[in-house]
Amino acid sequence: MKTFIIYTAARLGLFLLTFGLVWLIGRPFLDSFDATVWWSALLALLISSVASIFLLRRLRESLAAQVEGRAQRMSRRYEEARTREDRDE
Repeated sequence: MKTFIIYTAARLGLFLLTFGLVWLIGRPFLDSFDATVWWSALLALLISSVASIFLLRRLRESLAAQVEGRAQRMSRRYEEARTREDRDE
């Protein structure tokens, strides 16, 4: 769970940092405040998504390994319970 929180916080932080930079750069080019925010958010979402592929690789791999391990443990428990149930019949 800790890895999930760290990865999520890193993704959110990367998005907010990207949004701030895009908004500061794009503000002089757009007249409306609403347009600046929406276009900045859209562009920041795209940029931060691509950047996270490279910058957050280790965190993502760690999270994936943790999820895979948990899924294997749950599958093993399920199979053990099923085997136990079959023996009891």
